[in-house]
Amino acid sequence: MTKKQERHIVATTGTVLFLLLVFLLLWFIRLTAVVPEEEEGVEVAFGEVMEAGGYMAEQSEAVPLEQPSAAAPEQPSAPSNNDLMTQEDEESLALQKEQERKERERKQAEAAEKQRQREEQARLEAERKAREAAEAAEKAKQAEAIAKANQMGSLFGQSGNTTGSGNSQGAGQKGNPVGHGSQGGNSWSLGGRSIKGTLPQPSNTFNQAGKVVVQIRVNAAGQVVDARETTGTNISDKQTIQLALDAAKKAKFTEGDHDQIGTITYNFKFN
Repeated sequence: MTKKQERHIVATTGTVLFLLLVFLLLWFIRLTAVVPEEEEGVEVAFGEVMEAGGYMAEQSEAVPLEQPSAAAPEQPSAPSNNDLMTQEDEESLALQKEQERKERERKQAEAAEKQRQREEQARLEAERKAREAAEAAEKAKQAEAIAKANQMGSLFGQSGNTTGSGNSQGAGQKGNPVGHGSQGGNSWSLGGRSIKGTLPQPSNTFNQAGKVVVQIRVNAAGQVVDARETTGTNISDKQTIQLALDAAKKAKFTEGDHDQIGTITYNFKFN
């Protein structure tokens, strides 16, 4: 056994003996305490016993307890400065949030409108480019057709299959190898063909000065099957252009073996 264990045993034993001694002392005091006998028929008020030692405190006179008064109804207190400041701060914060929300909505609406305008501009630009490309392709096609028609007309004019020129009056000759002529200040051009009769003139219900060039497509029978305004026109008035188109559609040409493309030019002067 070590010294540490020995000291522990000694301390434990001493503690147990001390507690036992205290217990016996308290038990002895309890047994020897004198309990006063009570006299029958006599009521004695001893008051309070202090510290369990048997000493009697002097009896004090009974003091009447105050009856609790009815609680007065609470009066609503006036709002303090702190309450008013808190309320104002909350209202200011709510107003600021509402303004911020409206500002966000306004910016979003502006951004959406700008995006819509950009898309609309892009769409219009795409349509313009597509229209210009289609017009350019159509003009190229028409120019190619005119070139082929003129080439074919020249070949027919040189082949000797026509009856020659000058067999009829005016520009109504058949098989005109030149393929162009003029009447009344207006002119026509259609390779290897001539006008039958006279070149139709527009009505005089116009007040424009300038030139309208009409591209015509003539079938094998000599009838104008299509007429449209083309390059060389320097009049922008739609009514005057329509007068020229209507007159060109009435033109009659000599027969041919296939459709041909030519032009009729109308020169307008002030009435």
